[in-house]
Amino acid sequence: MIFVKAAPGDTSDSVIRKFTKKVINEGLLLELKRKEFYQKPSEVKKEAKKEIERRKRARRRARARM
Repeated sequence: MIFVKAAPGDTSDSVIRKFTKKVINEGLLLELKRKEFYQKPSEVKKEAKKEIERRKRARRRARARM
């Protein structure tokens, strides 16, 4: 659960902005989108492998630039 305390003098807009930042930082929206539809375990594994390969390629590109 995400809580945002409004400091004295905070406007409603600033409190909403703080809340939005917390939601994004905690990855709540990404998790909700991911859980929206059922994924078979094989699909989950396939996506995890794909993500690992993407990170490896990014590291290789970063090393090549140096």
